[in-house]
This record gives sequence, C-alpha cells and structure tokens, in this order.
Amino acid sequence: ESATAFGCLMSDMWLGDFDCVSPEAFHSVFGKRYPTFSRRTQHDAQEFLICVLDELHEAFKEVRAQLRHRAGAEARGSGSGTSVITQLFEGQLSYGITCLKCNTITDRPESFTVLSLPIPSRRVCSLQECLDCFFQPDTLTRNNQIHCYWCGTNQDATVKATITRAPQIIIFHLKRFAWQDKHRRKLSTTVGYPLHNLDLSPYSSTFFYNNAVYSLCAVVNHTGDIDYGHYTAFCKHSTTKHWYSFDDVQVTKIPDSAVQTDTAYLLFY
Repeated sequence: ESATAFGCLMSDMWLGDFDCVSPEAFHSVFGKRYPTFSRRTQHDAQEFLICVLDELHEAFKEVRAQLRHRAGAEARGSGSGTSVITQLFEGQLSYGITCLKCNTITDRPESFTVLSLPIPSRRVCSLQECLDCFFQPDTLTRNNQIHCYWCGTNQDATVKATITRAPQIIIFHLKRFAWQDKHRRKLSTTVGYPLHNLDLSPYSSTFFYNNAVYSLCAVVNHTGDIDYGHYTAFCKHSTTKHWYSFDDVQVTKIPDSAVQTDTAYLLFY
C-alpha cells in the first residue's frame, strides 16, 4: 500500500499537470504503518527518511520475490534481500578492529543507507572535516574493550571505519542535534559542502574502484530549533541540471550559488 501511494506521488510529480503536489495521500498511508509520523507534530527528517527507505525496500523486495515465484524461479532465489532501494542507496563499511596487545586485526562489515557525520565544534567547517571526524580511528578502553580471540581476554583496541562498497547515491546526515551539559541543542555550525567532485577515495579501501567522485543532487534544510522548525529542500533536475527550491507550495528555480546554506541537514550525493 505504501509503495503504491509512493508510486502515485511520483506520477503526480513528474506528469507536470500541477504547479505543486501535496504528499498527503502517501503521508496518510505511511502514518498507518508508522503512527509516530501520523501526528501533526515536529519529526526528524532523517528518521522519517530511514523509515521510508525501509518501508519501500520491504515492499519492492516482496514484489520481486512474488514475480520470481510466478516465473517458476527456485524458492532459494527469493531471499536475497535486494531491491531497487538497496541497489541505489545501500553501501558497506568495514570496521577494522586492532588489538593493541597482539596487533591482530579483525574486520566487521556493516551495511548503511545514511552516514551520520559529527560536526566539529567551531563556527565554520567543511564536509571533508566532518568526514575526517567520522573516519578517524577511535580507541576502545575500559568498559569498551573488545574480547580478543587470540589473547583470550578483553583488550584495549583501535577501530577504524573504511568504505568497502559505496552506493550509487550516498546520503549524509549532519548531526546538528547534540547533547551538551545534559541538554539537547542544535548546532548552528556552517558546513561547507561541494556541489561537484566530492572525492571519497581517501575513506575507501584499496580494493575500491578509483572513481569514487560524487556530485550533489539534493539538500534537506532545517531552520528553527529543537522543538520547532521548518523543513525545505533543494533538488537538482536530473535532465536540465537546474536547481529548484521546494518550500511547501512554493517551488522556485534557484542559482547554483544559493544551494550552499548554513541550514543544511541532509545531503544527497
């Protein structure tokens, strides 16, 4: 039902019959599955996005399985867990864990659809600096020690993430909502992000293909504070390459220079 409503929304958007399109029908159907988002209160765009991707993945995965079954495919082929969502958005990280006593390295793979990036504590920073923070090695000590198989005991260790499979579309979530002195607050740091030539090869494994370069295709902005605010979006038309601002019923063409803002919350490359 959610996938059908989403398909209708896409059709309305791209047929060009309307100046603007309300996602009310999709929101209503989606709210039945996720009651949290049915209420008319402020919600987090990143949490909503993950739920939408999960919901569509499950729907499309099921349809693909049914089609294979009808075509007489082997039942074992229907459990791959792939869909158009995973093909577009799913990447893989490998966490290299090094025991600081015996120097043994173990790798722990983990799939992702959204990378949540920490923001350095300053007024202005770059997306590259946020990526550096995310991918820098971390030391695990005391209660966070790992159990080393070779040592047979808990040991201090370092852990470092590496991209082993990059998705076609990579989504970055800028962690603007942080805890400080037992209070949650919004970080107003201006994060500079490139429109073209974002190179992820420094964060990728040596086996990863060389052309790990991305271009920005959409931005979700959040203005306001923790308990109130307003979401808008900038999206790049895939054919004309023009940028557009989506602000409720107002859809306007904007210059490339207007895409860089200090309210960016989600970045799609």
